[in-house]
Amino acid sequence: MIQKIKTNSHEEWLALRHKYIGGSDCAAIVGMNKFSSPYAVWAEKTDMVEPFAGNLATDVGTFLEPFVARKWSEETGKKVHNDNLSFVNDQYPWAIANIDRKVDGESAGLECKTCSELRMKEFKGGEYPENYYAQCMHYLAVTGYQKWYLAVLVGNRQFLTFEIERNEEEIKALMDAEKDFWERYVVPVVKPPIDGSYATSNAINEMFSISTEDEADLHSIEGTFQQRKNVDQRMKSLKEEKDALDNRIKVMMGNCSKGICGNFSVSWKEQKTAGLDREAIKRDYPNIDFDKYATRSRIFRVTEKKSK
Repeated sequence: MIQKIKTNSHEEWLALRHKYIGGSDCAAIVGMNKFSSPYAVWAEKTDMVEPFAGNLATDVGTFLEPFVARKWSEETGKKVHNDNLSFVNDQYPWAIANIDRKVDGESAGLECKTCSELRMKEFKGGEYPENYYAQCMHYLAVTGYQKWYLAVLVGNRQFLTFEIERNEEEIKALMDAEKDFWERYVVPVVKPPIDGSYATSNAINEMFSISTEDEADLHSIEGTFQQRKNVDQRMKSLKEEKDALDNRIKVMMGNCSKGICGNFSVSWKEQKTAGLDREAIKRDYPNIDFDKYATRSRIFRVTEKKSK
């Protein structure tokens, strides 16, 4: 059975969402969200860290959501409405869906997104970020709808729309992963595997933000230290190997500032540097010739042209 729950305030909604896996959590659980991680989700759901309260990017997204929904309606001719209800489904008791809009006259919802133009490349060829797909599949599972529409405003320069059909196999795989995560880690409060992502590091730093004068006995994880030492040695060796390859390229370039090889392009240009506040000195001593004292170095860069 699918229920719709009404909350009377943002705080009440946050408290309700905290008890479930939401659309923005599911992609992290299956490794599809570079901004979060399974460990970070676990830490939040088990009250090890404060729930994510939002940031400037989410504030902007919330502010622009009505515009994105209205723009989508104008482009598609379809009408939508916002009922401000949370969906829960007895079939998936750990999951919740807080949808942006319900599409009138269809068994469908609309997800409104805004993102930086720096992510423009993620939309080439009619594609879109995989975490968006996971979120829409999560909503399809919980609501029981047959279709989800996706509207994305990219850097206030592009407006893109997508149509995502219900896929029972994908839904089963996602919800099985969510159930396993919830029952294996969240309910018994058992730590999931620790990765090196920024989100996991940030969660751990928040969990243990205060240091004491105590000394930890770490003998039980002695192997971790040896692994770390081995990784450190490999990184040093790889850096030396990369530096040697760079030097081979530099010798071939000589005094040239640019080079090309297939999809690779090289830049090795002279750059003047000075470790002083030049603007302040210019104001006080306008006749000083900075070029006479500036040090020079060449910045070496290799880039690969991405295949279309």
